[in-house]
Amino acid sequence: MTTILNTQIYLDYAATTPMAPEAVAAMVQCLSIDGVFANPASLQHGLGERANFVVEEARSEIARLLHCNSNDLIFTSGATESNNIAIKGIALRYQIKGNHIITSASEHKAVLDTCKYLENVGFKVTYLRPDNNGIVSLDCILNAITDKTILVSLMHVNNETGVIQNIDLVAQALEDKGIFFHVDAAQSAGKLTIDLAKTPLDLLSVSAHKFYGPKGIGCLYVRDRKRTNLAPLMHGGGQEHGLCPGTLPTHQIIGMATAFKIAHDLMASDYEHFKHLEQILIGQFKQLQGVHFNGDNIQKIPTIINVSFDQVSSDSLIIALRDDLAIASGSACNSGAIEASHVLRSMGIESDRLYGAVRISFGRYTTEVALQKAAQRICEEVTRLRQLALE
Repeated sequence: MTTILNTQIYLDYAATTPMAPEAVAAMVQCLSIDGVFANPASLQHGLGERANFVVEEARSEIARLLHCNSNDLIFTSGATESNNIAIKGIALRYQIKGNHIITSASEHKAVLDTCKYLENVGFKVTYLRPDNNGIVSLDCILNAITDKTILVSLMHVNNETGVIQNIDLVAQALEDKGIFFHVDAAQSAGKLTIDLAKTPLDLLSVSAHKFYGPKGIGCLYVRDRKRTNLAPLMHGGGQEHGLCPGTLPTHQIIGMATAFKIAHDLMASDYEHFKHLEQILIGQFKQLQGVHFNGDNIQKIPTIINVSFDQVSSDSLIIALRDDLAIASGSACNSGAIEASHVLRSMGIESDRLYGAVRISFGRYTTEVALQKAAQRICEEVTRLRQLALE
């Protein structure tokens, strides 16, 4: 077995997070013959009952932290599947009532591509443009509503800029309009408080690997399942009320619940740590000339910084730093594609600032020493690349 040593400073937490050790340990207990390995649907015997009990305990724990009913949580493979089930499920169930969906042009591709698919089968989608700071105004949403609107889908925290949308305000405005409201909370769950008892969301997508849990597991909150009555996209054994059929991965569910509880327990201290690191990074970058921070500088989470350096392309900077730092030029889902960020473009950012943008994201295991070293290396390479451009 090959041992891989991570020598790079990891600053791509928005793409995925390393797992919390406690979550890893909890998962191991559900994998071997001596652990809770049985199929949770095998209720004919004690081992299956035990697995089912563990799964339902985990579901209840996640529901407690989200302040919702555990029966309203559906386990999925992550936010992408949750987004698909939510958006297509509403569209297909309520197309007799209306065929209009509202979202923003700065959403994750899991939402945008789902909406584009629905456009191909007869639905109409309005893609709202955020302002120059990445914020989608409530007035824009309300002005886009027609008598055919059945769904509004909006992400809580943007995965490229860290900008926070005011989902509380939108939820309250939509509550009495008979329009479903879906929120992609992949980047906010475990970092910001989400209280579903106070915020009247209809659907919420969550992904465990964004808050130090395992990849391949997430959940979809469906407020009042019988009322919402999503059309199923898949059919099989009937698990998860028929919305996500298939054998439940006990180990991943336990890992998710464990990581989510830790994230909530450490939310305040983590946030202080993140703010401190953000100030260090911004302070270092401000010593350079020609630096542009993309996205609102107040209505955002501190763990994601999107920045452009004049006269330096993002590709050149990332390649120059790849032996030392792990940073990105945008969403991990698009990292293999040669295209400018659709998020920044939707904000009206173009030209060199668009093609020079990099995303730096850090987290719980990022130390001050590592971040200072990373900031120094970035500044050094920006200066070197600018000098090369002048020669």
